[in-house]
Amino acid sequence: MKYSDWAPIYEKILEDFGFDREKDDEAARVALEIITRKGRVRKNVKQEIEKLIKGKRVLICGNAPCLERDIGGKKKEFDAFPFSREYVVIAADGATSVLLRNAIIPDLVVTDLDGDVADIIHANKLGSIIVVHAHGDNIEMLKKVLPALNENVICTTQSEPLRDVHNFGGFTDGDRCVFLAKEFGAKEIELIGFDFEDKHVSERKKKKLKWAKRLIGNIL
Repeated sequence: MKYSDWAPIYEKILEDFGFDREKDDEAARVALEIITRKGRVRKNVKQEIEKLIKGKRVLICGNAPCLERDIGGKKKEFDAFPFSREYVVIAADGATSVLLRNAIIPDLVVTDLDGDVADIIHANKLGSIIVVHAHGDNIEMLKKVLPALNENVICTTQSEPLRDVHNFGGFTDGDRCVFLAKEFGAKEIELIGFDFEDKHVSERKKKKLKWAKRLIGNIL
């Protein structure tokens, strides 16, 4: 997605949530500085992601409580072999922990570092590419976690992209997974572990879920 197409949506999100754009911009700069200083910038990570996704079936795993049940359903559907072989598996943040518990290593993890960071680092060591999203509320986590990741990492922002800090579109971890899959040419996108009507979350989270549902609906 071109930033010029995303920018009007981003402006509405800023207004709706009262986010500070300057903090988002700062977070992007911090992420760029860290990955550059630590030698984490690899020019071919985007190409690797495209090679993984282009023309493939993509399974995006959200972190709703139903994910465990949905994984069980997939196991029954593909009982002859691990179902993950049929898909490129993308985990939205905390879904990483559920997948690892089920012996599934996600191909990519899209995260703003709200999930179990130890599991995200572990997945990275096992081969997952980590797509770390920088925003105004996670600057300190960026400083702690980015240095602990290996070179299979790429950074994103919801604000204007920088060199090596990208904006593929999307707001929450879940819908950013979808935007990323679309950006890199997925043949088919399937969602599991999503519950846009979850009543057991905070009002702020409910508002985020509404945005996620709207954004995903606009591109699928």
